[in-house]
Amino acid sequence: MKLRLSVAALALIAASSLQAADYKPVTDDRLKNPEPENWLLTKGNYEGWSYTPLDQITPDNVSKLKPVWSAATGVNSGHEAPAVINGDYMFVATPHNNVLAFDAKTGKFLWRYVRETPEGLGALHRTNRGVALWGDKVYVGSIDCVLTALDAKTGEKVWEETVCDWEKESAYITSAPLAVKGKIIIGPSGGEFGVRGFIKAFDAETGKLAWTRYSIPAPGEPGSETWPQEGEWKDAWKNGGGTMWMPGNYDAKNDVIYWGVGNGAPWIADQRPGDNLYVASSLAINPDTGDIVGHFQYHYNDGWDWAAMNAPTLVEFNRDGKKVPGLISAQRNGVLYWLDRDDKVKITFSHAEKYVHNNVFKSIDPKTGRPTYNDEAIPKTGKAATYCPSLWGGKDWPYEAYSPKSGMLYIPFNDNHCMTLTGMIQPILPGQWSAGVDINRLDLEITKGFKYIGGIQAWSVDDRTEVWRETYPGSWNWGSILTTGGGVLFAGGTNDRLFRAYDEKTGKLLWQFPTPSGIISPPSAFSVDGKQYIAVVSGYGVDAQWIQGKMHTQEGWEKSVPEGGSVWVFALGD
Repeated sequence: MKLRLSVAALALIAASSLQAADYKPVTDDRLKNPEPENWLLTKGNYEGWSYTPLDQITPDNVSKLKPVWSAATGVNSGHEAPAVINGDYMFVATPHNNVLAFDAKTGKFLWRYVRETPEGLGALHRTNRGVALWGDKVYVGSIDCVLTALDAKTGEKVWEETVCDWEKESAYITSAPLAVKGKIIIGPSGGEFGVRGFIKAFDAETGKLAWTRYSIPAPGEPGSETWPQEGEWKDAWKNGGGTMWMPGNYDAKNDVIYWGVGNGAPWIADQRPGDNLYVASSLAINPDTGDIVGHFQYHYNDGWDWAAMNAPTLVEFNRDGKKVPGLISAQRNGVLYWLDRDDKVKITFSHAEKYVHNNVFKSIDPKTGRPTYNDEAIPKTGKAATYCPSLWGGKDWPYEAYSPKSGMLYIPFNDNHCMTLTGMIQPILPGQWSAGVDINRLDLEITKGFKYIGGIQAWSVDDRTEVWRETYPGSWNWGSILTTGGGVLFAGGTNDRLFRAYDEKTGKLLWQFPTPSGIISPPSAFSVDGKQYIAVVSGYGVDAQWIQGKMHTQEGWEKSVPEGGSVWVFALGD
C-alpha cells in the first residue's frame, strides 16, 4: 500500500526537517565571543554589558523603527526575562514556569514548555528572569526549585534536577542560569524566608551536580568570624540570607565568575551582629570548584534589604594611558562603585559616588570603601527607623548597561523614596515570611514635593562624573537598558507602557512606542539576513505593580497597569 501525503503535510515535514537542521549548537567559544547577530546570554555577553555591536539603527534613523511582529505569551504577572536568540530561534521565559520558542524573524510559534506549579508553594515572586543556552539545549529554573534542560528544537524535556527543596527550605528560583565551561550555574531566592544562600553548578549534558557554594560560611570557614559565635544569635548563619538570585558575569580571560549576593536575613541587623560576610557582596568564584577566590562587601551588617544581587559589570578603566581591568556596579544602597580586579582575581575598592539620596552612609572610606553609619537610620528590634533609599534601592534588580563606544554606564534609577521599618522577632517556619518585619506594614515614604522618582543616569566610567539624566515625574523605573553600536539606547520600565529610544551621548528622546502593558524585561538585539532587530517583552507585575498600588493610595496615581505578556520585535521600515 502506498502512503499518500498532502502537500500541506509534506510542507510541514520539510519545515520540521529544516528547523531541526538549522539550530547551531552553543559552544564555549561562541559564548566567549558571541556573534553580533545573536543574543546568546541574558545580558548579551559574559561581561554583563547589555550591549550589541549592531549599528544599523542610529540616532538619525531610529524614528523609522516599526513593529515587525508581536505575539502574546498567554501569561500574566511580571515578565522579567529577555528574549534570547540563536539563529532563527528566539526563546522567552515567562512567569508560571513557561518557556516559549518563536521564529525570530517571522514570529511563528514553535513550541511551549510548561512546568506545573505545585500547590502550597510560597514564593514571593512568581517570575522568571531568563534561560541559558548550551549545546543543543535550553536551560531554565522554576519557582519550585528545579533546573530543567530542554531540547532547543522541540522543547521536549531532556533532564531535570532539583536545586533545592522548596517545602523544607522555602527557597525558590527566579534567576536565569549561567552557562560556563559546560556547567549550568544557578541559585535561589528566599532570603525573606530565612534561606541560607547558595549557587550550584550542574553538568550541562547529564545534569549531575558538580559543586555547591554557600554564600554564608559555616563555622570554621573563612568569613564565619563575621557572624555571631556565641550567645542568643550564634546560629544566625544557618538562616542568614545572602541568596544569589540573579545570574553572574564571567571573566573568560582569567577564568573567574563574578556573582552578586543578596541581603541579610532577617532584615533586622541587630538579630545577627557582625559584618555578616558574604551578605551584600560581590564574589569572585572559581568556575571549576566553586571556591570563593575574592570578594568585596558594599555594606556590612545589612539591615535595609539592600541586596547586592546583580553581579558587577566587567570593564576596563583608562588610567594614565593604560587599560586597567575593573568592575563597576550601581548598588541598591544608592552608591555607584568602581572596583579593581587583577589577574589573581582580587577585588579592591577604587572609588564610590552616591547616585541617589542615601541618609544611612555618613561617609565612605576612600581607601577601603567601608561606610560609616548614621545610627538613627538603622531599623532595630522594637525600634523604628526611616532610611533612604527604601528597600527597592537606588536601582532594583534591572540591569544597568555599558557602551564601549560612549564609555558610559547607564543606570535605571529611582530616587526620592524612603522606608520606615520596625524590627520584630519572627519564627522561621517553612514557607512563611520571617524577615523580622511585618510584611503588611512596609511603610513606603515619598519625598514631599518630589519632582520625579524614576529615570536614567549616564555616567562616564573614566571621568567618574554624571553626563546626563532623564527623569520620569509620574513613574518609577523598573526597566533594564540596552546599548547599541549605533549609539541608540533602548529602555522601558515606566508605568505608561512606553518603549523608548534615546541618544546615548546626550539623552535626547528619539522614539517611543506604546505596548499593551508595562515593560520590565531587558531589551535584546539580533539580526537576520543583514537586518537588525530589537526585541522586548512587555508584561507588568510583581514589585512594579505593588508599588503602583502604593503610589495610587499615597499620590493619586493610576491604580494599576494592565497585565498580560507579549513579545515585540522592531526593525527599520523600508
